[in-house]
Amino acid sequence: MDEKTIELLEFNLIRERVADCARSDEARERILREKPFTERDKVTRTKQAASAIVSRITGGGAEPQGRLPAIGALLPVLNVEGASLGVEDAFAIGSFVREGGALLRWLGDMEAAAGTPDCSAVEREVFRVLDGNGELRDLPELRRIKERIAALNREVQTLSASYTNNENLRRMLQSDLPSQRDGRLVIALKHQFKGRIRGIVHEVSASGQTLFIEPEEIVEKNNKITVERRRFDEEVRRILRDLTAKIAAGREALSLFHERIIFLDTLRARARYSNSAGGVFLSPDDAPSGGGQPGAIILRAARHPLLGVKAVPIDMLMTARVLIISGPNTGGKTAALKTAGLFVLMNQFGLALPLEEGSALPVFESVFVDIGDDQSLEKSLSTFSAHISTIAAILRDAGDASLVLLDELCAGTDPAEGGAIAMAILDSILEKNCFCIVTTHHGALKNYAFSNSRVENASVEFDPATLTPVYRIVMGLPGESRALDISRHYGLSAGLVARARSYLDEGRGDVSALIAGLKEKNRAAEDGLRELALEKQRLLEERRQADLRELRLRQKEAELREGAVGSLRRLLDESRKTLENLVREVKEGEVSREKTLKVKEFLLELDRAVDRESENLGTMQAELYEQEKAIMGDEDGPAGTEIRPGLTVLAGGKRLRGKVRRPAKKGFWVVEIGSVSMTFPEKELVVEGRPQTAVKPASVSIDYRLPAGAIAPELNVRGMRLADAIEALQRHIDSALVLGLNEISVIHGKGDGILQLGIHDYLRGQNVVAGYHFSHPDMGGFGRTEVTLNR
Repeated sequence: MDEKTIELLEFNLIRERVADCARSDEARERILREKPFTERDKVTRTKQAASAIVSRITGGGAEPQGRLPAIGALLPVLNVEGASLGVEDAFAIGSFVREGGALLRWLGDMEAAAGTPDCSAVEREVFRVLDGNGELRDLPELRRIKERIAALNREVQTLSASYTNNENLRRMLQSDLPSQRDGRLVIALKHQFKGRIRGIVHEVSASGQTLFIEPEEIVEKNNKITVERRRFDEEVRRILRDLTAKIAAGREALSLFHERIIFLDTLRARARYSNSAGGVFLSPDDAPSGGGQPGAIILRAARHPLLGVKAVPIDMLMTARVLIISGPNTGGKTAALKTAGLFVLMNQFGLALPLEEGSALPVFESVFVDIGDDQSLEKSLSTFSAHISTIAAILRDAGDASLVLLDELCAGTDPAEGGAIAMAILDSILEKNCFCIVTTHHGALKNYAFSNSRVENASVEFDPATLTPVYRIVMGLPGESRALDISRHYGLSAGLVARARSYLDEGRGDVSALIAGLKEKNRAAEDGLRELALEKQRLLEERRQADLRELRLRQKEAELREGAVGSLRRLLDESRKTLENLVREVKEGEVSREKTLKVKEFLLELDRAVDRESENLGTMQAELYEQEKAIMGDEDGPAGTEIRPGLTVLAGGKRLRGKVRRPAKKGFWVVEIGSVSMTFPEKELVVEGRPQTAVKPASVSIDYRLPAGAIAPELNVRGMRLADAIEALQRHIDSALVLGLNEISVIHGKGDGILQLGIHDYLRGQNVVAGYHFSHPDMGGFGRTEVTLNR
């Protein structure tokens, strides 16, 4: 992409704004040299990195604000053996490493920062010698020299004072204050007293009345000061040579560090611009649709970034290879074309775009533009010939991964011939399989789009009442130029416009009528589609209501069958009497294997009958549940739930194994555990075989851990009368003996202690009871009794 394209689309202005967001002059210069990338992977990586940095900026972490000094020109010095950096240069390198390290720490484990070497040793060495202001620290080797210089200066000041304090000598001086000449202390002696004080004359005033003389006794002291200063300078040079050598030892790492930090600063500049301008980083999936060729251009509410608050959002959907935009002057055709081209360049520069989600832009290998007037007297080029010259170069270089933007194609010449040339140019562009956006007033091109499936018309909407643009693109329809109306609006007389209208030939009028008719048909088609959508919605609702009525009938059937299962369960309870007789026979007679098997077979047969009916009911409920979900759009069930009737689950905090029967109220399910159905919240149900997570224990009154058909080892008699509780306990003990259990539990609660005392009195009189005691406090304490049975 050449600089002409960049300037015509005003991308150079965007690039300057991005460069101003850099924290280093080197990164700024690099950004100004960069052009939009053409490799899809590089575009993707750049946008991903910039997006990640925007997240850092908006995430609340303190972004490093320090400037990064320019050190690129200093790095070659480190390759010269024996070279020495100056204090300012060394300070620049140390500051760069310090600020670069802060940037790396702020970016954290971001992929773009990976592979940057650690140069903190360079920072430590530099700031061991220099302080935070770039001044030499008070190192011991320098301190001793400075102390000697200070002592000599005090001696010189004392000798100088001896002249100004002596009354006889003071009258010979022009000033009581000594001065400096070439770094040496001198006194101002009046000319008439020349020779009265022996010393070296350093300067004579312009008038000749004053001699600046260095007295002999001060000369020696000044000489010593000069020697010490030279020694100090030499020591500073030695320290800097040593520091330079230590920095040069890691010059390869430092060079890579410099390159990586400048690169990261260019990414940060993109992120800072994107964050301040606002916008969306388009997904990397928005590029080639296959075969390496670009896909569709989709812009939703795209706002030109250089117009600020004055920008009017536009929408563009370009799925054809060529899009022809027509419409009135000042309607926004060129603005739409330039917006699309600018967004392509910004996207391929790794920037967020001021548009809405759902937009998409391919990655193009090249973008060619012909906008504006390139006429040149020097080159003997008219407006038309200049355009044709540019288009010829575009046709020579464009390929199937190119975007071509042509404004007012083949304007400035005979309309008939210009239209013919324009169609031939578009034929060539289609042969090359380029993407192309064209603006035009040629009626021939509007018809051309209707006759070619790879070309699409579009128009900019215009308010005929106010003769002002609406800045909305209407896809699929060409637009009228409305030159006569606009001419009248901008000052041409009514008579002149009327005369011009009379010159319009009949064919031109037919085209205008055709366009107006197409617009009317388009509006009618849109109205028809809206009516069809409403009718479809009404029919779907009627079908849904019919399905719901059928579902309610089947649910009623299921409720009746559930009642039948309840009857079977009542039959099972009544059959306990038969069981009691069998148990009594066992107790009164000799316990034999045949009697035990007879009792177990009786119980199992009853439970099998109930289970068969329950299984049939569960199947029906599962089918009804799936049907209801399909009708209701899963609005009665939790979104995305895995629980459904018929599943085997682990329920509650104790993970009781059971089978899901049906949904209860919203968020709850009925689960059959053993011979008991209980309701659990969905969050306390785990499908058997899936990873389990801890849940809050369910509040249930019976804990069945045995398979279906067996009794529970725990009896809950809370709320019963004492007589009923004793009867239930007797049946429970009999059943436990038959099934071979030797430990059971009785939950009687604390309350007034009536159940507790009555149950303990009953247990003391039973021969089959070996012993009993209260449960551990964690298991119920005084509200629960553990019973041990004789085997």
